[in-house]
Amino acid sequence: MKGLAVYLSEPLTDEAKDSIRQMRAIGFTSIFTSLHIPEDDPALYTERLRTLGQLARELEMELVADIAPTSLAALGKTWEDADTLTEWGVTGLRVDYGMTPKQVADLSKQMMVALNASTLTAEELDAMKAEGLVLEQVEAWHNFYPRPETGLDRDWFNDKNRWLHGQGIRVQAFIPGDGQLRGPLYETLPTLEDHRGQSPFACYLELEVSVDRILVGDPGLSDSSMRQFAVYQEGIIVLRATGQDNPLLESVQTNRMDPARDVIRSVESRAYGRPGDGLLEPATLADRPVGSITIDNLRYGRYAGELQITKRDLTADERVNVIGRVIEVDRPLLQQIGPGGRFRLECINAEVAINSQ
Repeated sequence: MKGLAVYLSEPLTDEAKDSIRQMRAIGFTSIFTSLHIPEDDPALYTERLRTLGQLARELEMELVADIAPTSLAALGKTWEDADTLTEWGVTGLRVDYGMTPKQVADLSKQMMVALNASTLTAEELDAMKAEGLVLEQVEAWHNFYPRPETGLDRDWFNDKNRWLHGQGIRVQAFIPGDGQLRGPLYETLPTLEDHRGQSPFACYLELEVSVDRILVGDPGLSDSSMRQFAVYQEGIIVLRATGQDNPLLESVQTNRMDPARDVIRSVESRAYGRPGDGLLEPATLADRPVGSITIDNLRYGRYAGELQITKRDLTADERVNVIGRVIEVDRPLLQQIGPGGRFRLECINAEVAINSQ
């Protein structure tokens, strides 16, 4: 399950609503918002929350709000009647502090409750269970970390998630955006420090196998990342690359069912190279660092025409033409293309590639 973040410190303009609709169209099914409401303007946040809730209902999206006790009071609510926020379109609350185990348990009987994944202890969980906590209504949410060098350690994150899953609790994490970033630091908003500034789509695929709900922490995605998520609904991984702009090479490719250690091998590609079309003549015989896109030339005999993408650094080979390279932020995606995995190359210009690094 994947979702996006909407911050109510900004007005919910028609453009912002259209952006949410676009995200819904490519498979994003949940919205996260933060309700840390300034004391001087609770009415404005209340109006924006109601508007967002109405849109979430219209789009059949979950809406989970991170809320502090003071913000709850600003909305005219208490923990005892917080579940009435469902009338505004809110489907879940992320709670962190200021609640007793009984209040959390009672709330879980009415709506989804998201606990702090990083700080939750076995003792706290047992206390909530003793009060009747409904585990099916509970998730554990990790934070995002705006300041560089403060994101979570990967090994600790994985260990904590294994424990949470062992308790029967679903887990959430944030990945960075690469479109509109959130201030004041604008350093992206990941849960894992390793993900800071990386491709949102690559981060998503990495977490997809072990995290139940993945949210983009920043307000926006770039158009190219949006395309990657959109195409992935068909099971196809888009790899952005620089090099020869050949429409034939941008068709959908399939990795062989007997995957090679060093390269991704396109099943379809040997039909591409024909004598006289220029693709098979020896040219650009260069080293092949990770992400190099190559075509075997005439010197490789029956392999001539085979398109490959290198998964590790390889030396130059007079039988192999280097025709391009996957951009740096998309190279982690190479490890996600397994046996029979489908992918498509998308040629971008050098300036776009530099901005994507």
